[in-house]
Amino acid sequence: MPGAGQGRIDRPPAREDQVRLPGTLGRRFLVFVDTEEEFDWTAPRSRDATATRAVAALPEAHRRLAGFGIRPTYLVDYPVATSHKAVNVLRPLLEAGECAIGSQLHPWVNPPFDEALTTTNSFVGNLPEALERAKLAALTERITEAFGRRPTIYRAGRYGVGANSARLLEEAGYRLDVSVRALFDYSDEGGPDFSHRTAEASWAGPARLLMELPLTTVFTGYARRMGPQLYAAAGRVERMRGVLARTGALERIALTPEGTPLPDALRAIRQLLADDIRLLSISFHSPSVEPGHTPYVRDAEDLRRFYAWWDGVLDLLAREGVRPIGADELIEEAWRARDVGLRLATH
Repeated sequence: MPGAGQGRIDRPPAREDQVRLPGTLGRRFLVFVDTEEEFDWTAPRSRDATATRAVAALPEAHRRLAGFGIRPTYLVDYPVATSHKAVNVLRPLLEAGECAIGSQLHPWVNPPFDEALTTTNSFVGNLPEALERAKLAALTERITEAFGRRPTIYRAGRYGVGANSARLLEEAGYRLDVSVRALFDYSDEGGPDFSHRTAEASWAGPARLLMELPLTTVFTGYARRMGPQLYAAAGRVERMRGVLARTGALERIALTPEGTPLPDALRAIRQLLADDIRLLSISFHSPSVEPGHTPYVRDAEDLRRFYAWWDGVLDLLAREGVRPIGADELIEEAWRARDVGLRLATH
């Protein structure tokens, strides 16, 4: 099944690779949690920053999300998977069927450590194929040992997929990747350019065995049809993106409580529903559930706003009939629809 992106995650997919879900599924949303170590977001990356204290605060966040019927996916990285305390917090949630456990690869704290600590190498897809494969294998095996189940859901830390990532994930048995951050461009740091990727899910990998679900982002404003081109051009002029947002011309909004004010998130959801986007992906970092670890939650008041964001977003989704779905259930539904489509195409 050839396509414009050759099944690669870091390139826009071909039209024929679009995931087609059954209409009976309705409109759904998923929640992904980058479950990771605490580190200084303003400092160079270090192999020594591996503390996972904030994981102990996750049950409170989980309780709040579960109250809305949400079954989140915790994307666990190597420091979390090797912390007995962190695993003991998450494993009961998995065993109770209240969550899924996936993988998140931070190459700077994920063995083997055969690369230099550079910004470019913080995007695992930039590493030599053999090293990316070895890091993925080490993480997958460690999570399997810690939780008793092999993960099938993956996110590259810093959204850092590359030319080999889809093939390596497909070979390792992964079936859902959530590494794409739609409409974002990390190429100025040596990372991937997703500025022309939309929120729609697609099939990736050489055999198209890997479903790609981007973190949902949308352009709002009266100039949104020119979004990718205008937003890129505005980025070359100091403060122009802010001017476009304030005048109602163009604003890029990601579905995350981190850096996206509640009114903006509500506006984005209304636009997405008007565009008939039927699958929404919401994400945040686990250290944000305890003040002092991320730029988004520095104190108790920020944490209050963090939970208020969820109350507002989940209330709107409920009123609009957008229901939660677990990642495992989504994979099953996507494959079921794909199998039906293939059978119909051969008759």
